[in-house]
Amino acid sequence: FTVKLVDVWPNGYAQNIQDGIIRARYRNSKTHPSLLTPGEVYEYTIDLWATSHVVKPGHRLRVEVSSSNFPHYDRNLNTGGPLFKESNFKRATQTIFHDAAHPSRVILPIIPR
Repeated sequence: FTVKLVDVWPNGYAQNIQDGIIRARYRNSKTHPSLLTPGEVYEYTIDLWATSHVVKPGHRLRVEVSSSNFPHYDRNLNTGGPLFKESNFKRATQTIFHDAAHPSRVILPIIPR
């Protein structure tokens, strides 16, 4: 999964502020991959790392969640095969849960001037 934090200007221009990524198989450990089971719900934490950005009056913040940010990051072909060697594609559908049992959130610290 990839996440982008975007500054949307009043004229509609979208300026990327920061982005982050996590491969689902490495959600629990970077050294011990664990593939997903279709239909199961998993929790992910995607760190966008530290950045500084002033949101000007009239601008809006947008969070974009996707399964790809190619070519910025390598493709995920969704097969569970060996990374960087897989050549077959498999379509994947992701669902972001945001109900009482599965709350989603964005943690965005705000520093007053």
